[in-house]
Amino acid sequence: MAQINYLTRIEFGEGALSRLPEFLAELGIRRPLVATDAGLVASGVVGRVMALAGEGATVYDGTPPNPTEHAVIAAFDIYRSCGCDGVIGVGGGSSLDLAKAVRLMTEHEGPLEKYAAVNGGVSRIRKQTCPMIAVPTTAGTGSEVGRAAVIVTADGRKLGILSPHLLPDIALCDPELTYGLPPLLTAATGVDAISHCLETYMAPSFNPPADAIALAGLDYGLKAILRAVDDGRDLQARRDMMVCALHGALAFQKGLGAVHALSHPLGAIRGLALHHGTLNAVLMPAVLRFNRDVIGEKWDTLAQRMGGPPDTVIEGLSRRLGLPGGLAAMGVTEALVEQVAPAALKDHCHATNPRSAKVEDYLAIGREAL
Repeated sequence: MAQINYLTRIEFGEGALSRLPEFLAELGIRRPLVATDAGLVASGVVGRVMALAGEGATVYDGTPPNPTEHAVIAAFDIYRSCGCDGVIGVGGGSSLDLAKAVRLMTEHEGPLEKYAAVNGGVSRIRKQTCPMIAVPTTAGTGSEVGRAAVIVTADGRKLGILSPHLLPDIALCDPELTYGLPPLLTAATGVDAISHCLETYMAPSFNPPADAIALAGLDYGLKAILRAVDDGRDLQARRDMMVCALHGALAFQKGLGAVHALSHPLGAIRGLALHHGTLNAVLMPAVLRFNRDVIGEKWDTLAQRMGGPPDTVIEGLSRRLGLPGGLAAMGVTEALVEQVAPAALKDHCHATNPRSAKVEDYLAIGREAL
């Protein structure tokens, strides 16, 4: 068992979940709200968590694939009515982000849009929030060590709420919880983690530690993702993918870029429920090509580590993983691309893309990714 202190505290290792009672006692949580989704309840994972969380624990299992303000309010109503005193987020990025937003609401009044980074919300978020433990069951978003909650707000926009005060007190990372993840979800969440490493490395701000973490995470992900998809019980592959997800999120404090600037508004399209990691996989090659001329020697560094031109490597990897070949295969039309391109300019990830993008650039990237 390793304890890591970087942005937040990480408890990492097979069987780490068994220590949940110890961590709850340490944080003074007696009546936790377990924020999760119905699939994890059906899988039995939530039952394991509840058995360890004590008699005072309460479950909210209505987290949608792209968490909404409506769902956050529903979860918070349960938190308040049951007298909860802390939050346990259990699941992928959607459940963990919803848990962070519930945590925010325990000491901050809505609506959530006023806390979005693009609305100047970072300074409005105070330190006073309830304690939280994040228990990831996928190796993708890295939300367990991220400062952001990405929520579809009441006005239909998918916005990033960012603050160091939203970092979970403890990220409880047990690779065993990912063993049963289906192959396609393993692939989609894994490429999400890889995209974080790639975008962070390309981001222009000066942060050598973040660059080093991103490159190391990329190595872990590329080495393990095919094995994790082919054999879901490959222990080393599952562990390495969880490390990749951790690295990507630890590093993306530096900033992301055009991939996420587009995938956020695409993920907010009502009626499609597009998976965030799959969107990132489809958009990544076009964004890599868009950025190539401005990232200089970083392109060569990536090509050397990835075994070929980064854009073609990602395209080939996505094909081998069975991911969609383009946005059109996911139900996205050119009209929808035209709709989300202006929204990408307003996303908090837009400002940290290495090459400044205009609406017409986002249109071109989206059309290329169709």
